[in-house]
Amino acid sequence: MSKFDDYPLQPVPENKRLSLLSVAIVHMGMLTALDQFMLGAVLGNSMTLGEAFIAITLASLLFGVLTFALGYAGMREGLPGSLLARWCGFGRHGSVLVGLLVAVSLLGWFGIQNAVFARSLSYALHGKLSFTESAALSGAVLTLLVTFGFKALRFTARIAVPLFIALVGWIFWHAFHAQPGQITPPVMATETITVSAAMTMVMGGAILASLMTPDLTRFSRNGKDVFVITLLTILAGEYGINGLAILIARELQTSDIIAIITQTTSTLGLFAVVFSTLRINDLNLYSSTLGITNAIEGVTGYKPHYRIITLVLGLIGTLCSILGILDRFVDFLELLGVIFPPVLGVMIIDYYVLKTDRQTLALSRRSHTLPATSQLIGWPALIASIAGGATGLLIERGVPVLNSLIVACLVYLVTAPALKWTSARQKSAVTE
Repeated sequence: MSKFDDYPLQPVPENKRLSLLSVAIVHMGMLTALDQFMLGAVLGNSMTLGEAFIAITLASLLFGVLTFALGYAGMREGLPGSLLARWCGFGRHGSVLVGLLVAVSLLGWFGIQNAVFARSLSYALHGKLSFTESAALSGAVLTLLVTFGFKALRFTARIAVPLFIALVGWIFWHAFHAQPGQITPPVMATETITVSAAMTMVMGGAILASLMTPDLTRFSRNGKDVFVITLLTILAGEYGINGLAILIARELQTSDIIAIITQTTSTLGLFAVVFSTLRINDLNLYSSTLGITNAIEGVTGYKPHYRIITLVLGLIGTLCSILGILDRFVDFLELLGVIFPPVLGVMIIDYYVLKTDRQTLALSRRSHTLPATSQLIGWPALIASIAGGATGLLIERGVPVLNSLIVACLVYLVTAPALKWTSARQKSAVTE
């Protein structure tokens, strides 16, 4: 993992690129986590089997196109997503806003994962600690670990991923081979989910991985590697963890992952939940802290103390857990599914169609440095992203994630050239 910490502010040189497997393992980890299992359980308990797999297939196709396009740009330029956004339409301050959006979303994930952790802990202790007490305790401990011992948490990634995959495999086998009487009475879904809403939810659960893909594929050697990495992540995350969770939830007729795990693995399975939550949540809080820190520095020039920011964000995330963010899991996914696709769409349109800064990036890539200049703020990109997000939130007809993406791309295709033409006319008038 230490190799992925190199070259944060300059393009990755060709001779420092890594093998396909080295990058793929880290990228696959984004979607082989508890949140995908939670999503699959919700879909499996609220849709027919055919509808659920249609939804994840269509969403995976869209996710694959966006992820590959952005990942290829990251590979070509050797830049992480936050820097790529600066020269893909958003400008210096606009990319800071994108970073803030990512940081806030990761903080939301921290709250959700901490709530799952707390429920698991409360159950394992047979209710000796209430949910609120468990959430406060787990949030505080995890915050302190990230603050003072992030390097010490690396060992969890080495054991948590295989442990969690083994747990899902065991749950799947047990769910379909349990003897009568071993499974507790089902908890039926209270409402159904449409295919269009499910697509938006699936995108909401995976879209941050798309935006963060250049952070990893900048170490890839070629476009073929980026394609294979994207494909493997979809197969492992959407059809592996997510798909199996759909089948398990339909068999057990519940979306409560704690109930699913305890029905099939008893209390022992909760330890796998703890490790999985710890593995992903330390990264959620760590990345959120870096995003907020970099945003403050980028806007004000002041570099805040890392530990103070971590403690504040950890407190906020823990409060989100206690206040019931887990109960809004579906709403949270739907929100992410309409606010982030427009950002990706704008970046892809700017890089591949308008090519606003492609020449600038090409010149800097040869010297292995960042471009010396960038626009301060990309108003067309921000306007298009807001228009796309608002469309996805306010218009219920069709598929919200597609609505937000299409509107953002069209608005940007119109406003960016128009603003450039207007600026050119103004400069010409001043010259005359």
